[in-house]
Amino acid sequence: MGLKLFFKEIDNITEHDDEALNLLKKRLLGAAIVVIVFFTIIVLRLWSLQVTHGKDFEKRAYSNRVRVQEVVAPRGHILDRNGKEIVTNRPSFNVILIREDSRNLGDVLKRLAPILKKDVSELWEKIREASGEPRYLPIRLKEDIDWETLAYLENHNHAFSGIRIEVQPVRVYHYGDFAANTLGYLGEISKKELADRDREIYSGGDLIGKRGLERLRESDLRGEKGKNYSEVNAKGFEQQLLKSIDPLPGREIRLTLDAELQQIAETFMDAGEKSGAVVAMEVNTGRLLTVVSAPSIHINEFVGGISRTNWQALLDNPKHPLINKAVQASYPPGSTYKMVTALAGLAKGAITEDTVFYCPGYYRFGNRTYRCWKRGGHGPVNLKKAITESCDVYFYQVGQRVGVDGLAEYARKLGLGKKTGVEMEYEKSGLAPTKEWKLKYRNGKWQEGETLSVAIGQGFNLATPIQMCVMTAALANGGKVYRPQLVETVVDPEGNIIESFKPELMTEVKGLDRYFRLIREGMEGVVQGKRGTARKVAIEGLRIGGKTGTAQVVKIAVYRHLKEKDIPYKFRDHAWFTCFAPADKPEIAVTVLVEHGLHGGSGAGPVARAILSEYFRDRLQESRPEIATVP
Repeated sequence: MGLKLFFKEIDNITEHDDEALNLLKKRLLGAAIVVIVFFTIIVLRLWSLQVTHGKDFEKRAYSNRVRVQEVVAPRGHILDRNGKEIVTNRPSFNVILIREDSRNLGDVLKRLAPILKKDVSELWEKIREASGEPRYLPIRLKEDIDWETLAYLENHNHAFSGIRIEVQPVRVYHYGDFAANTLGYLGEISKKELADRDREIYSGGDLIGKRGLERLRESDLRGEKGKNYSEVNAKGFEQQLLKSIDPLPGREIRLTLDAELQQIAETFMDAGEKSGAVVAMEVNTGRLLTVVSAPSIHINEFVGGISRTNWQALLDNPKHPLINKAVQASYPPGSTYKMVTALAGLAKGAITEDTVFYCPGYYRFGNRTYRCWKRGGHGPVNLKKAITESCDVYFYQVGQRVGVDGLAEYARKLGLGKKTGVEMEYEKSGLAPTKEWKLKYRNGKWQEGETLSVAIGQGFNLATPIQMCVMTAALANGGKVYRPQLVETVVDPEGNIIESFKPELMTEVKGLDRYFRLIREGMEGVVQGKRGTARKVAIEGLRIGGKTGTAQVVKIAVYRHLKEKDIPYKFRDHAWFTCFAPADKPEIAVTVLVEHGLHGGSGAGPVARAILSEYFRDRLQESRPEIATVP
């Protein structure tokens, strides 16, 4: 029709009608331009689709029939120093939902909920949490289902569109809660749970799932994910496996911990539901043999996801099981600090081994009377007797002569008042107070009477159990302060050692060998002497050097007239005991802190004794200690 009109219009144009002819030419030119532009757009679009973005569209088309599924790599095993398996892996079967494959989701969830023993609302909550994510990504509805549930879902998979079974390795803890607060548990945490935990856990606490050795060595333990390429039909069901890339297992980590010693320590701390910490280390290397925090978390509660009830119970527990008390809790060191005072006094020339102070049971300074723990006094006291019988009056006077800054100097030389650098999170630095510290942080001038309290391990003094063990090891080895070591070697899946850790000497106190020997002799009297404060810790055939300590929690006059057992638990003193053995050639240092345990000799000493009995079992006549003997 358009062509007929076009030719009719040409017939009507005369050869003398120039104006009409020009108009016609313009129309023809415009039509040609439109046609050229139209075909150019089509050509460019085809070029873009087939050449420029051809590969992308090819991949999209491929993904319409091929599903790529990541295969989680098993994390590396964790072994003790003797090669005993502490943590390995087992397969876990999880129920997942792929929304783009699901039809009639509400009906599927309604029928699935009773099978998974969950409320429908719980399943919908998980789906709502993933609402902003692509629909092809899996949503984990339940982890670690039992064999009966697995068999039912596999046999009826056609009835649950979009529901799949995911196989994932999970951790197996062969020794139960072995070193739970040190090893930790690395697990998935929902955004809401993470927000709750960040808000509710007070400063210095741990986050289960983002903590411990499992996080610190995660790059070694994690491994590399594999991939499965499967062909799927229009309904999303897998038809065949096209290609598989196996995951690479994580590296194996061998710890310095001794499983037998660790179990002994944990069992003795569990007896009587003690709260506190135990640390044992090699005196001449810094290798940790035990690291115990009590009460312990129960790792198996976290496998497959901890319930809100159990999590809240951990938060509300007054004994704070989420805190790794070996490194994250600091306490007044009590009389265990007296070795610092003794060393500072000897090194500064304030006393000699023959210096004698008389102890009538008290010491008057200014307008105040400072009491000795022994009401009747110790009489004439020299250095060895002062350490053996823990005479407060002797150390009041040594501290007064040395001064608080001198005490802090030697405390830091022995590893107190600063972080040890151990491979554990949120380590506290403790506190070795000085005049400058008080002026800066307490806006006050140092009072000389405060020095007397510091000299016996009270006042502003604070130390962690691991710091106290480092100090004890340094006293035993003659002044060498080692960084506590937790990891011995890292081994790849082929069995090759790719990283090996050696003892690391941090600092060394030189030129004081004779003074260290004098202090060790006093510490030996604590356990071996007739008047020693830890005589019950003695083991036949083994010479032990040790020191008890009682850390005052709070001064409350209303409880002074009560018997110790009648004082409310939270107001009882903490009990310390730290030691080394053999006294003549030290190999191991052990430190025990029992919160509100009252006395070091009776409250903490039996735990240390059990560890030493196990460590030296092959060299002693004694049999393995019975748990029933623990007070």
